[in-house]
Amino acid sequence: MIATPDDFSWFSRGRFPELADAYCLTYVRGLTPEELVTRLGVQVDDCSRMTLEELLRHSRTGFHQRESFGAVAVGDWVLMVEANGLLGITEEIILPLSAGTRLVSHFYLEVKSMDHFYWIEDGAVRFEFARDDGYSHWIEDGRIQLRFPPQEGSQEMPDELAETMERIDVVYPSCLDPYEGPAFLLAERLTGITMTPQLLQESIYLCGGIPRPR
Repeated sequence: MIATPDDFSWFSRGRFPELADAYCLTYVRGLTPEELVTRLGVQVDDCSRMTLEELLRHSRTGFHQRESFGAVAVGDWVLMVEANGLLGITEEIILPLSAGTRLVSHFYLEVKSMDHFYWIEDGAVRFEFARDDGYSHWIEDGRIQLRFPPQEGSQEMPDELAETMERIDVVYPSCLDPYEGPAFLLAERLTGITMTPQLLQESIYLCGGIPRPR
């Protein structure tokens, strides 16, 4: 069953002070954590198993040297968690990462008011929220509307999202940004995974990093 917006009120700076205001969650179907790491160009032997707290500390202490991430299997998907990271919204990374499968990601950086959402199928963007542009598709007068020039593959909103977008339009009549609730609803609809505090806090992540350009 799809969660209600209030079910995600737990994702706050009070409970996740190092994550809620600077996070990226990326879901990739059909990959293991090891396969995701390999697709990112990282050697599995260079990665370590960490709790969320350890991942957050690893991300904080090495911020200027690397973009850190943690990956964990969730059913048929792999979930990649980043604190203050951009890997999951960098198209040069996520388009090839989605090869042959589905990728869903959402990102928020409070200090810069940056908010992004992606749904990609085998290298083609199907739906997105882009900072300053809004949602690629929306509901107006009961019909799906194209909000800005689409990339290949996003001419029409697939049926998978029409009902969820109608629901968001009712629950959020002011067209709120994804981080204020819609991102979790959209991600759940596209992945079948309900994000919970237990999933984040109790998972053991395969953690690595990609060096930042100097």
